[in-house]
Parts: sequence; C-alpha cells; structure tokens
Amino acid sequence: MNKPRTAIEPTREENYPEWYQSVLKAADLAEHSPVRGCMVIKPWGYSLWENIQRVLDRRFKETGHQNAYFPLFIPLSFLEKEAQHVEGFAKECAVVTHHRLEKGPDGKLIPAGELEEPLIVRPTSEMIIGHSFSKWIESYRDLPLLINQWANVVRWEMRTRMFLRTAEFLWQEGHTAHATKEEAEIETMRMLDVYADFCHDYLAMPVIRGEKTPAERFPGAAATYTIEAMMQDRKALQAGTSHFLGQNFARSCNISFTNEQGEREFAWTTSWGSTTRLIGAMIMTHSDDDGLVLPPKIASAHLVLIPVVHNVERKAAILAYCEALAAELRRARFDDRPLDVLVDARDQRSGEKNWHWIKKGIPLRLEVGEREMESSQLSLLRRDRPHKERLSLARSDLAARIPHILQEIQDNLLAKATAFRDQHTVRIDSLDAFRQFFASETPGFALCHWNEDPAHEAKVKEELNVTIRCIPLHTPDETGRCIFTGEPSPRRVIFAKSY
Repeated sequence: MNKPRTAIEPTREENYPEWYQSVLKAADLAEHSPVRGCMVIKPWGYSLWENIQRVLDRRFKETGHQNAYFPLFIPLSFLEKEAQHVEGFAKECAVVTHHRLEKGPDGKLIPAGELEEPLIVRPTSEMIIGHSFSKWIESYRDLPLLINQWANVVRWEMRTRMFLRTAEFLWQEGHTAHATKEEAEIETMRMLDVYADFCHDYLAMPVIRGEKTPAERFPGAAATYTIEAMMQDRKALQAGTSHFLGQNFARSCNISFTNEQGEREFAWTTSWGSTTRLIGAMIMTHSDDDGLVLPPKIASAHLVLIPVVHNVERKAAILAYCEALAAELRRARFDDRPLDVLVDARDQRSGEKNWHWIKKGIPLRLEVGEREMESSQLSLLRRDRPHKERLSLARSDLAARIPHILQEIQDNLLAKATAFRDQHTVRIDSLDAFRQFFASETPGFALCHWNEDPAHEAKVKEELNVTIRCIPLHTPDETGRCIFTGEPSPRRVIFAKSY
C-alpha cells in the first residue's frame, strides 16, 4: 500500500526533528545565519513575534508594568555579585575582551585594545537592572517598581534548533521590586498566569502551571514557576517562567528602601520571561505533514484571496474584484485587530498558490474566479480541515461569518491539542513501569510520586534523559508512595523527556 503523499517530508512519524526543520523552510519562517547557532527571522516568522509582542505588551501594561531598555553589555564584576547566578550562566556567556580591530602582519584583522574589565553579552539582565533599581528606589513610596524590557539575549548554546534553542534569541524580561514578600509572591504568580492565559487563549496551546524543583530553579531564585506544554512528539517544552527571587538579588545589588517606620530594608524582587521559543512551541503543537498550522489569533495573516484565472482576458477584472473584496473584509475585526487579508496576485496557477498557503499555515483561503464573481458565492477553505473541503458562502455574508469561523478554528486547535496531551499523560506507581514507559523515545508525561530527594531526580536525568518538569500547582494533593523509595509522598510530579 502506497503512503499518502504529503507536502512535508519526512513526516512527523518518520523523523520529527527533520519534519520540524522542513516545516520552517516550507513556511519561509527563518533560516540559518552565517553565525553558528543564530537565525535570520524572515517576515512571515517575524510577524508572529510581532503579534505575540502586541498581545503580551498590552497585558503587561494592563497589569501596571512599564517598558524600559537596559544595556546589552554587563560588566563581569556585576555578574559575580550573585554566586549562584554566575555559576548557573558561566558556561553560556559570550565575553567581550577587546574594543577595536587592527591589521596584523599578514593583513588580517585582529582584536586589539584590551578592555580593563571584560563585558558579558547579556544572558539575562537581573544584575544590570538591579544596579538601576538600587538608584531608582529610595523609599517605600517608590514601590512597587514594575518594569519590562523587550530585548535580545545571548546564551552560547552548543546544540541549537531554530526558535527552540539558539545562541541569540528575542524575548521580554520583566523585573519588579516590592516592599513585602507577599507582594512579590503575588506578582510572581500573576505573571505566570498571564503567560498561561496567553498560551491558552492565543496560541491554542494547553499548558500546565507548576513549580520547578530546586535542581531546576533559575540560578539565584528562591522559587521558579513554569508553564509546560506537550509537543506532538510527546516531549515537554518549557514555554515561560516566573521567578520569585526573594531578597537574594536585592542584597547583591543593594536594592534597599526606607520603610514606613523609617528603617532601611532590602526589597523583594521578581523576574519573568518568555521568548521566540513560543513560536517553536506553536509550530510543534499544531502543524501537520502538509506544513505550518497557525492559530488565527496569532497568525501572520487571517485569509488569502486566491484568484482563479482561466481566461487571461478576465484576469484584470478578477484581480480588481479580489482587491475590492479584500478592502471590504479588512473593515471587519477578529479578536482585537482588523482582519488581515492578502491577495495572491502572482502569475501562478491557483493549485500552486493553494499549496503555497497551506504550507504557510494561513487559516483561511478564498478562491475567486469568474463563476464566483457572477454568482457572488465564494469557496472558503480552512487550514484545519481537509484541503479540498469547501464551504460556499455568499459575498454578503463573508464579513460577518469569517470572524466566527476563525474562532471555530482557534477553538478546534485548542481542543485537539488538549486531547492529545491528555491522551499521552499517564499515572505511574512503580519504578518498573516508569522505566518501561520511558524506554520509548517519545513516551509522554508521567505523573508519579516522588519523595523530593534530588539524588533520584539526578539519576533518572542521567540514565533516561528524563527530568521533573514541574510540581503541578492546580491539582489536588494526593498522598502516595515514592516510586523510587516507597517513602510517603504528598503529591504527584510530572516527569518527561524535554527540549
């Protein structure tokens, strides 16, 4: 029996990593740069990041945060102020040691002008932002201080994959300072909820909120909280984190204030971030063997009009009809923005255009030819349905119907991803069953009891490449026995292979 032909080869089942790279290429999202481990984000891919920025930036400002910008370079001495922090990032740091180039004896350029102090290309900005906070905060009246920055960071990864793990990536990082521990803890959880709601509502990607174990915490944090998602190869992906930093960084950076009693004390701080990894997560959650599938709320465009020209003499009239229809549809709105409508006027056959947009993941395709113009009945094709399945709509109904259809696609993608995750999440109560489950390359999520001994956590990571993704926050406590020791355990945690 012949295998059904697909636009993307290999398929997900045949080779998931190669399938992912093929989807990126077919959708024209990004390409490798001349610098190892870095990428060029192309317009169709960058528009996804712009849409993510637009929504998250609004949510940050609605919760009282302001945007600022801080330097790309961090003095080495700043990073050294917090021991756990520097140890956690030391192996990933790119270091600038010289400030100019000179020609050597062979005519080639060589670094010259050694810096008095090396500069770190920021892997994260706690220490440089903490320096500013220490100057900006004097009194309890200056608190809370709620700051976000949109920036790039560099972490010198050895094994990279576009959008998932690159040496340079785009992100936002929030940094806040508070007068009390309770306020900082509330902020930490509030921002975790912002990320989780965004993934659910806009990326159509279900996530599990949870706390990281001490071994998986952000370096220097008192507690790290995460949202974890399941990809179609059943591996976990960390989609965002929020850190309660306690007073650790406040002490290191001298972020202190005079309280209402006139006494000097250290502030309580948080940090939280999400990155272009969200694009990779979205791709791996929804895309199929014919290419990219985009949730409408975050899609680069909502709909493309595809002119169907059989008679070249009618081409101009058909294109004019399409442009007029596109202008009409752009006056409608979906979610919080006008409908983003394209007209594909390229000199290609309509079938080639259809496959082009299928691979690019646009939610809706609308075919317009002479017959459609004369009858005012147009053929609408949905990316979440079989490629030849058409819905006939009257032109007069399009502007009203399309937003509802886009919401249906959004809801369908979320329901499908949630069902997939739930189908591949199992409860395991013995070590033998645990080892058998993770003998598979892509098993899924395992909910297991654990006695909080980091030695067992480290052992399964080394032997099986399995980590505790999180201690779930919104599941009822359930006493049981640790699968490693048989000792009492208050709750289950999530084990999985991960990116």
